[in-house]
Amino acid sequence: MFNVEITGPFVAFFIFAAVMIAGAVLMISLEKVVHMVVSMAAVFLGLAGMYVLLDAEFAAFVQVLIYAGAVSILMIFGIMMTKHNAEKEPVRALHESLAAVGALSLFGLLFYAIRTTELPSAAADAPGAPGTAPDNTMVIGELLYTGYIVPFELLSILLTVAFIGAISLAKKEAE
Repeated sequence: MFNVEITGPFVAFFIFAAVMIAGAVLMISLEKVVHMVVSMAAVFLGLAGMYVLLDAEFAAFVQVLIYAGAVSILMIFGIMMTKHNAEKEPVRALHESLAAVGALSLFGLLFYAIRTTELPSAAADAPGAPGTAPDNTMVIGELLYTGYIVPFELLSILLTVAFIGAISLAKKEAE
């Protein structure tokens, strides 16, 4: 019925997908917030692996650097700096069953959409010599530092101001 060739990227896709699904399920089912952050980081790393499979190395690097690194560390700092009450909310069977039905429906819809969609070949869309893909990082870098230099610099100033503000707020709370 299915004509599937088992290759390295094919196996890697399913490994990354399993890591992402397991991380997402653990994220919503674990009770300790630090464990949830680690599960979320696993999802981010699995997504970075998917980007590598899609030949989007720059997006994979940014995914690891920004999301798996910075966001996870930021969330752990936020957890450490806030107080948490250990009140446990009761689990409702109706909510769990509706969530399961919704998840299965979404899976079925996505599976149907993927199986019925015909995608063009990647080699036909790639500019340059046949069978070669452009260097994504160089194209993004050239575009970022030529066409979008002003928003890039404004963003760096905004992030610096936000960082200084966060430090000053943390210092005031410590005193």
